[in-house]
Amino acid sequence: MKEFNVILYYIYAPIENLVEYRDIHHQFCLDNNLLGRIIVAPEGLNGTVSGLKADCEAYMKWIKADGRFSGVEFKVEPQEGHTFKKLYVRIKKEIVHSELGVNPNVRTGKHLEPDEFKAMMHDEDVVLVDMRSNYEHSVGKFKGAVTFDMGNLRDLPDHIQEIDHLRDKKIITYCTGGIKCEKASAYLLEQGFEDVYQLHGGIIKYGLEAGGEDFDGKCYVFDGRLTTDVNSINPEVISECHVCQTKSDRMVNCANPVCNQHVAICEKCGEELEGACSPACKEHPKKRPYNGTGYYQKTLEGYKPEIAARTRKNTKKLHIVEDLGLKD
Repeated sequence: MKEFNVILYYIYAPIENLVEYRDIHHQFCLDNNLLGRIIVAPEGLNGTVSGLKADCEAYMKWIKADGRFSGVEFKVEPQEGHTFKKLYVRIKKEIVHSELGVNPNVRTGKHLEPDEFKAMMHDEDVVLVDMRSNYEHSVGKFKGAVTFDMGNLRDLPDHIQEIDHLRDKKIITYCTGGIKCEKASAYLLEQGFEDVYQLHGGIIKYGLEAGGEDFDGKCYVFDGRLTTDVNSINPEVISECHVCQTKSDRMVNCANPVCNQHVAICEKCGEELEGACSPACKEHPKKRPYNGTGYYQKTLEGYKPEIAARTRKNTKKLHIVEDLGLKD
């Protein structure tokens, strides 16, 4: 029996007391042995957290008890252990970086629950549009979906012309957990697309509640797993090893931090190149030691897990300057 859970969630809800709330939130995670990455922003919360099942249950109950976040939905997956090695609770300008200038609380695409999405996804007048980055959909995507060669959601305006001819179709956007689609679908509406939907809860919820049918490959996730299985009905591997081109859905980050590209590399090539994506990266002087997973914990300079235990009087200004990227 798996004793841990990993939970994925977001909610668009205004937060005014950013520093105070971040400190309280961080302390709760410390007190309950939770690890993960949580973003606190003026527009809401976004987090992926792992911990023992009882600790995750306490965390979800605690968040929902706050009236601002009572409508939050959690995607919960059982795990053998922590999927993170550290805890970060950071203040950012947005809960998902987009620079699209839209407010999902004002207008966004129509939400489709997993069963509704499944019933509708293959209609002739429906087009699925993947709103994730190129390395994410390279390892897994829905059959027939439109994908963009973009590195970040903020690049979406550069790709709108690629679906301009589909304005008479029903557009269904999808992403990992639904958070990007809140803004992406809102942006499409702003650009004149009229019939716009989004998969509520994203790929993860579709897999958990509807079996993941017709999602090919695996879903890229932003924790130590790197990918997770979604399709329990008709799974298919669609990605190839970056090195030898054999079928492989084993995603890694290149061990050379200067490169750090996200690619599929089979276990054999991973061992031979020591986690690097090429011989040149294998010989790079800054190459990280390979532990067989291809996951490397991001280091955030100036951020300490115990920061929430400090007195706010001495750190309030530091929090704002560091987390929002402002200069003192």
